[in-house]
Amino acid sequence: MEKVVSTVFGCHYHQGHGGAMKKPENYVGIDVSSQTFTSAIGRIGAKWQIVVKPEQFDNSLEGCTAYLHWLQEHGARANNSIICMEATGVYNEMLAHFLLVNNYQVSIEPPLRVKRAFHPEGHKSDPVDSTQISEYAYRFWDELRIWKPRKAILEQIKTLLTAREQFVKEQAAHKNALQALKRKVIRTPLAEALHETAIAQLNENARKIEAEIEKLIDQDPDFRDTVRLLSSITGVGVLLASYMLVIIKSAPQPLSAKVLAAFIGICPYEHTSGSSVHGASTSRHYGPPAVRQLLYLAACSARTHDEKYKQYFYRKVAEGKPKQLVINNIANNMLKVMVAVLRSKTPYIRNYQSVNPGMFKMALTRS
Repeated sequence: MEKVVSTVFGCHYHQGHGGAMKKPENYVGIDVSSQTFTSAIGRIGAKWQIVVKPEQFDNSLEGCTAYLHWLQEHGARANNSIICMEATGVYNEMLAHFLLVNNYQVSIEPPLRVKRAFHPEGHKSDPVDSTQISEYAYRFWDELRIWKPRKAILEQIKTLLTAREQFVKEQAAHKNALQALKRKVIRTPLAEALHETAIAQLNENARKIEAEIEKLIDQDPDFRDTVRLLSSITGVGVLLASYMLVIIKSAPQPLSAKVLAAFIGICPYEHTSGSSVHGASTSRHYGPPAVRQLLYLAACSARTHDEKYKQYFYRKVAEGKPKQLVINNIANNMLKVMVAVLRSKTPYIRNYQSVNPGMFKMALTRS
């Protein structure tokens, strides 16, 4: 028997008895846009096929409610279906939450991964995309990750960090424009004053956001401890720790330093092919640029203020290594330290020395 478990968007939703999910009977694909979304249902009979042709719904609460009735009308219930859609930012947020509170299993996949599963041929439309997403869910069912929403505080922190990035970019644009105006032979005081006012306001906005982020983090003991541990590392400030908090806590499973480096875009990849292509290993810079920049600044700070990193930097530069490469190596090492302090729940100790008995024995032998 079903019962009301929550109220979202002013409406009641129902949840039946839970249980382990078997291999789905229905594979539902959804293509989401800002105003509408289109869905198709695939099913395994004698062979895989689309059994319910694509249909379009309004991307609104009323459209979500109509879509729920449509799913149930065609036998796609919560206990026998998997619903797959591409990540489209805020466009699929309401629909994903709506389906989740109705006990459906939802997978939100990277668009590039779905695109690479099909040949780039034929028509490109919402109905075609929804059927392809349905087929993608069927073909890669065992690799789909079930979506879970972030905690409300974590979502707020992520939104604030994104807003701060926008303000910082705008501030940089105003500073560049102001610098250009001040180099002109004929000066325009009003234009310069307006740019200066905008810069001051954007700086104040960023400051308010940082204060609000610290306030939100302080509300959650787990978040507070995570940021405290990360901030104990030389060069890591509250802002970088907040970005790392969002990345780490949003992951479906604990992340290794190698995975973090690849995600952020500082993991060097080999670039060789055959006997003619021999390029230097380099990072791809695919990840979030704000985190990458903050981590670079943290590595520069650690190189200056942490004796271990300082000695490493000058030793490698003396060996002929490019400075940028050495800084990147320091950043990768700092990610390892971040993972270590979070795993051990112990703050970073700058001048830590191992108390391994074997080390004492080795020291005495050498002396």
